[in-house]
Amino acid sequence: MSKEQRFFSFLQQRIGLDVASVGAPMVERALRQRCAAVNAVDLDDYWLRLQQSNEEQQALIEAVIVPETWFFRYPESFTALADLARKRLAELGGLRPLRILSLPCSTGEEPYSIAMALLDAGIAGHSFRIDGMDISPFSVQRAEQGLYGRNAFRGAHLDFRQRHFDETDEGHRLHERVRQQVDLQVGNVLDPALKSREGSYDFVFCRNLLIYFDVPTQQRVFEVLKSLIHAQGVLFIGPAEGSLLARLGMRPLGISQSFAFVHQAEPAPVIEPKPLNVVPIMASAPNVARPLPVPARKRTAITPPVAARVLASDNSAELLAQIARLANAGSSVEAQAACARYLQHYPPHAQVFYWLGLLSDTAGEADAALGHYRKALYLEPQHPEALVHLAALLESRGDSAGARRLQERAARRLDREPEQ
Repeated sequence: MSKEQRFFSFLQQRIGLDVASVGAPMVERALRQRCAAVNAVDLDDYWLRLQQSNEEQQALIEAVIVPETWFFRYPESFTALADLARKRLAELGGLRPLRILSLPCSTGEEPYSIAMALLDAGIAGHSFRIDGMDISPFSVQRAEQGLYGRNAFRGAHLDFRQRHFDETDEGHRLHERVRQQVDLQVGNVLDPALKSREGSYDFVFCRNLLIYFDVPTQQRVFEVLKSLIHAQGVLFIGPAEGSLLARLGMRPLGISQSFAFVHQAEPAPVIEPKPLNVVPIMASAPNVARPLPVPARKRTAITPPVAARVLASDNSAELLAQIARLANAGSSVEAQAACARYLQHYPPHAQVFYWLGLLSDTAGEADAALGHYRKALYLEPQHPEALVHLAALLESRGDSAGARRLQERAARRLDREPEQ
């Protein structure tokens, strides 16, 4: 066993992390940070310190976990939640409030977004409760403070900030009316104590967690999530995880860009992964103004809607921003058409192919998504989102080796970034 492998095994046992999903270099980077922080002589010395200190074990976990979140990420999900919450409350007939779980809740942006979305939809505070849970005590502590900097607010639609925050010298402080809707706690999705909450939740948000686990752990986590949801409940997941849930016995709700899944009556048929006829990614691709050859497969033609709905300007930067707005708003057809318009008038752009990949991925068109993600990486070999989403897609189709290579590339990119 290598000196690093024992740390990999520790993280697998403690938090269910598949080190290959984030890349060994990322964990090695965290180990270097912690060795320096405690003045360990070498990895052997640090291993002894790790075994003797619960605090240091948690510190290593904190160093590995890199939360990336902001308010109203995937905004269409919150629009869908508001509509579904009204219907669910009508079904309950006042018997009890809605129960909602955000896991992992990170530094609070997601559970507080849920609360703001429901309050803005006119749903009274006494009609719902939100549990926020995260494995990181530091993240939970940050969430409890309710104080946020500018990175927590992204996108063009920030009206909610004026309604629900006070601007201070330290940042934006969340109103108590929102904070009191959320109960925060430290917890692990694999904690057996969660069994006591079986069937408790009408809605569960679990974003971008499954993609970091190996297949057996994915199955375990999925069974936990499935047990937590009420029979009529809804599970909201990240955009790269839809194919995993489809294979594990849930079906999409059918609301565009909501990434919402429900129980399906019959188990989904097991589909063996098919070999991929795709163009390999070059180790050092030249930045040429032409797309990669498209693998031979059936393609769905994109019929652009009325031009006025798609393009407000011929400026390429504005068009890129418009594509992002359309995609984030759940306007998939319009976003695809805007991408097609961009490629007709400007040189190929990695971000455009990434959006096409994500739109295809969300629609369940895995072959098309693979092609688009690979084109994005041809043009920009270290495009971070394309690396992560393509890795998840390859893993879901049984290509673990290919997924691992991409995950390691993403980790190497992070490793080259300056320390914060």
